[in-house]
Amino acid sequence: MSLPLLVGTPLLCFAFCVILHLFALKFFPRWGLLDFPERYGLKRPRLPYPTGVAAVITFLLFFAIFESTIALKPWSLQAIGLMTAIVLLAAVSFADDRKPLPAAGRLAIQILVAGVIFLTGTRIYTLTNPLASLAGGDVFALHTFEIPMAALGNPSLIGMLFTVLWLGLTMNALNWFDGIRGQVSVLSVLGFLTIGLLSLSTRVGDFSLGIIAFALAGIAAACLLFDRPAPLSLIGDTGAMFFGLMLGALTIFTGGKVATGFLVLGVPLIDLGFVIVRRLLKGTSPLKGNEQDEHLHHRLLRRGWTEWQIIALTTALGASFGIAALFLSTLQKFLAAFALVLIMLWLSLRSAPEAKSISPKT
Repeated sequence: MSLPLLVGTPLLCFAFCVILHLFALKFFPRWGLLDFPERYGLKRPRLPYPTGVAAVITFLLFFAIFESTIALKPWSLQAIGLMTAIVLLAAVSFADDRKPLPAAGRLAIQILVAGVIFLTGTRIYTLTNPLASLAGGDVFALHTFEIPMAALGNPSLIGMLFTVLWLGLTMNALNWFDGIRGQVSVLSVLGFLTIGLLSLSTRVGDFSLGIIAFALAGIAAACLLFDRPAPLSLIGDTGAMFFGLMLGALTIFTGGKVATGFLVLGVPLIDLGFVIVRRLLKGTSPLKGNEQDEHLHHRLLRRGWTEWQIIALTTALGASFGIAALFLSTLQKFLAAFALVLIMLWLSLRSAPEAKSISPKT
């Protein structure tokens, strides 16, 4: 029973998401749901956009069936909160894809989405101390300064702060990393597979969570068929934000494995941090991009790298550190994260406009 579910569920989600994409390719142009290449100075035909809605619909349908039948348990407040947050984020992201919304408004919605998820039970209760053997104490408790709301499990202010911050980072990290078609989908596939394997390990032992993670991996793989270099369609913020939210939420479901999540999403998270620092140093808003702000993929493109080479680089880094996270202790994960920061810093400095090219031979 378990093996057919683990294999069949992601395949069914993959197939259904592919069907929805084919539907979008046919009907989105008729409905005027196309992208805006002229905004970015691109000279190409307009593409169906945002097809990330296909990923959202596929997951919501799967999750509803899963919770009602396969999970064999009543709908929980946590499950209802997750679905509510997904629908809210998807609706706002879809509207933003069609007509850009103010940055402050988008941020407010992201905080609301993360807040809904937290208040309905998806929370980071503790952070493991990577230096526990040296400093004493295994964890940092976050469930402090509780709000007396018994119906919502007496949520804590500190726990809410960390949970909202984590989900905000994962949502925006993938969204900002969507400058090259395919990057978000590839990293999402790797992330969901890693979380799925972690869920099945003895450290977590949650078979249901493993099925959910593998289903999402199948959905992301379907998106990759269409939204990749030389794309047939574009997932837009609708798809990128959805995958970022789910990666952040699943790391919490696995018991607050934030260190593992950081290694899995290290490349876009660190790149996000570097971009924010650059914007602050230039005196511009970290929430508002401009042509002068360069992500790593922008820098590498200007140094002569192809889109597929950049995807290969980010895939190699994501896969290496993500797989390693399955076997490392907390201290080792901390050291691995530090090593990844150094690698990303080296790539960023070496690919800067004034630096000597590190373009690979083609």
